[in-house]
Order: sequence, then C-alpha cells, then structure tokens
Amino acid sequence: MSHIRVNLRKNPNYPKPKTHAQLITIISSSQKLLIITILVAYAAADVSHIVGKSGEAQAKILKQELDIGHEGQYQWSYDTENGISANEQGALKNVPGAETPSQVAQGQARWTAPNGEVIEFQYTADENGYRAEGAHIPTPHPVPEAILRALDYIRTHPPKEN
Repeated sequence: MSHIRVNLRKNPNYPKPKTHAQLITIISSSQKLLIITILVAYAAADVSHIVGKSGEAQAKILKQELDIGHEGQYQWSYDTENGISANEQGALKNVPGAETPSQVAQGQARWTAPNGEVIEFQYTADENGYRAEGAHIPTPHPVPEAILRALDYIRTHPPKEN
C-alpha cells in the first residue's frame, strides 16, 4: 500500500487564514500545481500487477477438504476453477533420538504462471528438512570431472602428519 504525504511549509509572509476560502486563496499557484500533479499521478498509477488482470482473485473454489485425525495425522486439498490445486498429507513420526514425535508432511501444488507456464511441484518435509522437486526449480550444475578427480586424490592421499 502506498502513501502520499505532502508537507507544505508555512510561509511567514502569508497571513493566517480564518476561513477555508482564505486558505485556498493563500496557497500559491506552484503549490496548487504540485497538489494536482500528485493527485493525477496517484489516480493514474498502474496497479494491475498487484490487483491482477484476469479476475483470478475471484476464482471459485471447486473442492476443499480437510481431515484431521486424533493421532496427529491430517490431510487437506483444494481445487479452484482457474486450475490452482494443492494437497498435503501429514502425520506424527517417532524419530530415533528425539524426545517428542516430529511432524512430517508431503504434498504437491499446481498453478499456471502469468507467462502461461504450468508450475507443478512436489515436496516433503520431515526430520531431514524440506525438499521440493519440480521442473521449474533450478538444479545445480554437475561437478566437473577435474574437481571429482582432485577430491578423490585428496581422499586417497591424506596429508602426512609431522
């Protein structure tokens, strides 16, 4: 949300207005022009990238489900008329060495990006962290062969202690 703040400094040469009409008369032409320019710029501001152009904010929910179990398990899902969908399942898991059970979850989501590309990914969150997979998620480049050989050499030839 944007805010516009106009701070007009008092000019000691201007008399103090007693009525609204006197105040309007006292404001200089340049101040009037500045105020009009600000109001026009505010009214003409392009906020379509914030609001959206296709009415996606009003998309109807076609299906929505939520099931919660007594043992910490759950699942939810939803589908909208504009092709957005997501679902997740989770449960408590006893992890060796942990004092309390950990929450684990896996799910997926799908939507269409503004450029028309269908984005779809799957994820898992458990004691090993969060892992997501999807065609749009960048993957690291393979390690060059020379680096792999150097690492292997270092591993097989540890430094000698004096």
